[in-house]
Amino acid sequence: MKWEDSKKGFETFLRLEKSLSQNSIAAYINDINKLMAFLDESFKRLTPEKVRINHLRSFIEYINDRGVSPRTQARTISGIKSFFKYLLMEGKINSDPTTLLESPKIGRKLPDVLTMEEIDLIIDGVDLIKPEGQRNKAMLETLYSCGLRVSELVNLKVTNLFFDQGFIKVEGKSEKERLVPVSSKAIEEITRYLHGYRKTLKISPESENILFLNRRGKKLSRVMIFTIIKNLAEKVGLNKKISPHTFRHSFATHLISGGADLRAVQEMLGHESILTTEIYTHLDRDYLKNTLTHFHPRS
Repeated sequence: MKWEDSKKGFETFLRLEKSLSQNSIAAYINDINKLMAFLDESFKRLTPEKVRINHLRSFIEYINDRGVSPRTQARTISGIKSFFKYLLMEGKINSDPTTLLESPKIGRKLPDVLTMEEIDLIIDGVDLIKPEGQRNKAMLETLYSCGLRVSELVNLKVTNLFFDQGFIKVEGKSEKERLVPVSSKAIEEITRYLHGYRKTLKISPESENILFLNRRGKKLSRVMIFTIIKNLAEKVGLNKKISPHTFRHSFATHLISGGADLRAVQEMLGHESILTTEIYTHLDRDYLKNTLTHFHPRS
């Protein structure tokens, strides 16, 4: 059994049966490529069905010695486990060599968040004199108003705006759709962008339904969103390392701080498990203090 054939089958499985995004699929395949490169160098002509636990442990020791963080190691191991489980399911191998493969212990890293004042500072830093200024302001308001992932922002469709009802429809991970309330401020800025800058663009046919476009009338890249936010943070003198996801973290934290129901926040963020959403309660010390005061018998 050849590695390339196995990878192609695995990629098809992830796309059709798991309905993963192209970015997620690329991450999985990259994990397999790393393993292939190591095995080819250390154990010549080792095909997938001949891989054993000792080979995999050697690979983990190798990436650990190269300074790969425990969190990245854990993600890589997860990708490799998924690959061999697929091979077992397809009858390509007789046993799964990853069964006893352990992931490193990783601590729970609390995400960075912005204060409401810092959010305003960044958005107010947008230069509206530039043609794309209104677009950038509308994007930032949408990120913060709706708590979107950057992939959800760049793929947001014009036909998924339901401003009369105060919602937008978001296409999240694994093509799962959800309705998210949108603030009046975000609606106002998006409307200005739609009636202004966007109308001046020569829009490419494949991007006609995409909301936020670059100057060539095509969908913005994820990297471009990161660059816009990084440049704005530097412009206003914000000494924090921020990204589009920082707006999502801030959205959730501010909702929890304001007393929002955890289940409602989970729905708006598109989290499958409420355990993922619960991390935002740890960012709000007042929430924890009030919970202790209200429920602990000694309080």
